[in-house]
Amino acid sequence: MKEIIVAKTTDLRDGQMQQIPVDDSQILLAKINGKFYATGAFCTHYGAPLAKGVLHEERVVCPWHHACFNLTNGNLKEPPALNDLPSFAVRIEGENVLVQIPKEIPDGCTPTMVDYDSEDKRVFVIIGAGAGGSIAAETLRQQGFQGKIVLISQEANLPYDRTKLSKNYLQGKASEDSLPLRSCEFYQEHDIELRFGQAVTKVDTFTKTITLADNSTLPYDALLLATGGKARKLNIPGSDLDHVFTLRQVEDAQDILKTVKQAKKAVVIGSSFIGMEAAASLRQQGIEVTVVSPSSVPFAKILGEEVGKMFQQLHQEKGVTFYLKTKVTELQGDGKVETVVLDNGEQIDTDLVIVGIGVEPITDYLTGVELAEDHSIPVSEYLQAAAPDLYAAGDIATFPYAPMGKPTRIEHWRLAAQHGRTAAYNMVNPRPIKFDAIPFFWSGQYDLKLRYVGHATEWDQIALDGDLKKQEFLAFYVKDDRILAVAGCGRDQDIAAIAKLMSLNQMPDADQIHSTDWVEKLKTINN
Repeated sequence: MKEIIVAKTTDLRDGQMQQIPVDDSQILLAKINGKFYATGAFCTHYGAPLAKGVLHEERVVCPWHHACFNLTNGNLKEPPALNDLPSFAVRIEGENVLVQIPKEIPDGCTPTMVDYDSEDKRVFVIIGAGAGGSIAAETLRQQGFQGKIVLISQEANLPYDRTKLSKNYLQGKASEDSLPLRSCEFYQEHDIELRFGQAVTKVDTFTKTITLADNSTLPYDALLLATGGKARKLNIPGSDLDHVFTLRQVEDAQDILKTVKQAKKAVVIGSSFIGMEAAASLRQQGIEVTVVSPSSVPFAKILGEEVGKMFQQLHQEKGVTFYLKTKVTELQGDGKVETVVLDNGEQIDTDLVIVGIGVEPITDYLTGVELAEDHSIPVSEYLQAAAPDLYAAGDIATFPYAPMGKPTRIEHWRLAAQHGRTAAYNMVNPRPIKFDAIPFFWSGQYDLKLRYVGHATEWDQIALDGDLKKQEFLAFYVKDDRILAVAGCGRDQDIAAIAKLMSLNQMPDADQIHSTDWVEKLKTINN
């Protein structure tokens, strides 16, 4: 440990942060309420420079994926990051700011967790080890739960970062070792029992009992359901041929990569984010890609036609062919897919097909709770379902979303993680907290990064600020003069600031989007 001068007391104004080089590394120095604090400079999720994020009061929002940290102690406050920032002692000597720096600055620190206590006979079970389930297991220990934690998953893999599958992993740029969120040793150290590769066949909410595929049973005191969704499959002739894939699990991506090694042509069915990300990834591997979709424009229902056309043009410039307003009626081949037949009679030769037509909730194991029309689980603002000690999170949960004023189901990785944290907190604490986080998702296609905050399924207008041709813009989705959501490219810090304004319920009216007041409010949050 050494103590070094990193700045003068006059270098930062209150509410400002700065990335400062220290030997071969970097730290983040912030001045908050007149005091200086020093932490690691990079988000513990994907390593984004936090100095380019947004600082509001004690919290910094990561500019890339909106993890949130308290800069007075480095503690993680919002996913998708899992670890705290390293935090360093600071003192003032005259006009100098001195920081105690270790010989090696760690990338992050595991949050403080309590130990298992065999005297605590409670059993808390989590079904599903995706974003919501895996982070909930950790949160239980962070919130002081010392009983037994059992994490059950139908998949045999350790919890992994599903968002990489259609992006870096499918491009061959991310190794399989980079996918797991935690190691086996982590779960052993914190006494989180893993039951992986086991399907749950029944959850009886009356007897509070779980039945597994091998007919074994497990009683629970509290249960979180986070089973997520399963990829929808085509129901057409030939859909069972080899080399027809969905892309939901790590094995799907592995099978696609094996096939791609001997492939020259691929057809992507559906213009969803998974489908379009997969198209971009395969194109970057030199595969000839064709996208077939009944939509007139990719992402039109989510981003609107203008933004959707921008993405379509990007793909076309990279060599992707589109058949829009078109459906696939049949897949043909001798054992493996060779031809895709369209409803207009055209045929496309291919070596593989990727089906990206959405997901559906996995909830068929649940008894004693009435499901919603889409087979999701209705939950309260506390994420509690209509049965004692039962919670649901992520893709399977329909929850009250205040800005829309109605129950809503949202399929975002980060939102599932936020659900998991809140549900776990409420499983442990006698005074539950409401889930009121703002949804956020991201997409990467080629070198273009999209950030989207809020949620809008319909709108009266889309107000654009910036230039779509330059791929630097904000798109405001407005309903009844209220901004419900904002999408952006090349405006990461602004999107982070907007997310904070939404969480504070301080978004301007729609007619103020291009006003000086709006710009000044963004600057205030950014500072």
